[in-house]
Parts: sequence; structure tokens; C-alpha cells
Amino acid sequence: MNVPTSGRIDDGAHVLPLRVYYEDTDAAGIVYYANWLRFLERGRTELLRLLGQEHSALREERDVNWVVRRCAIDYLKPARLDETIEIVTSCGELRGASLDMLQQARRGEEILVRAELTVACMGAGGRPVRLPPLVRTALAQVSANGSPRSRHIRTAPLTQRRI
Repeated sequence: MNVPTSGRIDDGAHVLPLRVYYEDTDAAGIVYYANWLRFLERGRTELLRLLGQEHSALREERDVNWVVRRCAIDYLKPARLDETIEIVTSCGELRGASLDMLQQARRGEEILVRAELTVACMGAGGRPVRLPPLVRTALAQVSANGSPRSRHIRTAPLTQRRI
């Protein structure tokens, strides 16, 4: 029986291998642009799972939900049906109720998609809530500077960093 993988932490970033399926592609057999957002979401979700901070537990135990506040994405090269790609995720600045996520989709060393997101923690009532200390500490494993409190350190733009 195959067990789904949550990926791995490699050189300070989370790496999630994915295969491109028929359902992910357009009529030309390349990944449809909107599906990259699903792949990136899967990378962020599996990062949290690997760190022991699953979405369901955060919602049930701490009343924390994640919302994407901002997303800037660059589509650089296509991925095609049946190819294996990797979604690479790390954290930029960690603030009180939000954090920056830096992501890439790669095929080997080739960067296909680059994205910078701001993700916020929200309570059940739709109001911002502070990033729980355990989550903050866990995310430090993939933080740009390795520190759970990086508020005062500006990270280089994704275009200048190798993640």
C-alpha cells in the first residue's frame, strides 16, 4: 500500500514531490495556470502536516484558520503531463498574525513557477488571531533566517533568493 508523502525538509525548505496528472493540464497537455495555485496550496498544507501542525487540528484545538491575503506569482516555464515536479516552500517574515511564504515549483533545478504569498491566521469569527507559539516555532525550521521571530529582518525578494 502506498502512503501519501508529506515531503521533506531539505536545506531549510520544505520539498513536496508531485506528478502532473491529466486533470491538471489544458488541451495542449501543459499545467493549466490556475492549477499551480492548487499545487502551491498543497505544498503549504503538507509543510504544516510534516511539522505536526495540521489544518484540522489547528482549527479544532486552537480556533485558527489560514487565509491567503496576497499572492504574487510568476509563471516562467510550463510543466507537462506525467512530469514529476517539486513544490519548494519556505517562510519569509513572521509577524503577529501573518507570515510571508516563499514558494517555487521546480523540475530538477529548473524553476517553473515562483510565488510570494502573505498568509494570515483568522479565528472562527473572521478576525485576525496571533500565530500560535508552537506554529511559530515549527515554521522556524523553514524560515529564511532560521529564527521563529523574524519581524525585524527583511528577506531578499524571492527573485534574489535560492530556496
